[in-house]
Amino acid sequence: MLHGPQHGVFDLTFQVPSRCAQEVAEGRADIGIIPSVELNDHDYGRVHGLGIASRGPVRSILLVSTQPLTGIRTLAGDASSRTSVALVQMILSRKYGAQPQIITHPPDLPAMLRVADAALLIGDPALHLDPGKLPYHVTDLGAEWTEMTGLPMVFAIWAGRKEAVTPEVEAHFHASYQFGRAHLEEIIRLESATRGIPMALARDYLTRHIVCELGQPEYEGLERFLAYAKTAREAATV
Repeated sequence: MLHGPQHGVFDLTFQVPSRCAQEVAEGRADIGIIPSVELNDHDYGRVHGLGIASRGPVRSILLVSTQPLTGIRTLAGDASSRTSVALVQMILSRKYGAQPQIITHPPDLPAMLRVADAALLIGDPALHLDPGKLPYHVTDLGAEWTEMTGLPMVFAIWAGRKEAVTPEVEAHFHASYQFGRAHLEEIIRLESATRGIPMALARDYLTRHIVCELGQPEYEGLERFLAYAKTAREAATV
């Protein structure tokens, strides 16, 4: 949408996922990349077949803990994505019997671990870490979800006002995605340098960890996640 044939079709802004959701909810944007957990609160039109998912380890959403997962009592979380915060709570509660207090904190691992037993790191801050070299328990939340459910994890989808998500708009999104796929090596070269991420890691991340095409297994995973999130919210209000 910046460099391909779809350049200029949309008026683009760039925000963290939680801010994208807020812009759409408040009517300042027609369509956004919406964190999955928001779909329990909004009846949005959806761009079918595209999103951000994983079918195992995602690499960019890491739980780093000084304690075994069963012993986590406090968790410092980057609040840029509500889905990742909900996901870590689901996994810790359902699989490990832990229900930590969540402390919102900027994504700075040493500072996070000074105030909490564990830290949730999302996106580039997670990619900048080498999990094998950290002297802590490091858990990939994509891998944990798939191990727990047998399903892919969908972190976000393109969604917005129903009248804005037309067949023509969906066609533009799919064409833009195909343009990106065709220019993946160029994206890896440019973005790895800009973000300070080694090219090999960027390539591995974009080809082995992140899934952008959503099929039936991904939508089954999405519905399972939404059901778990709804159950957790209802339990918290009792």
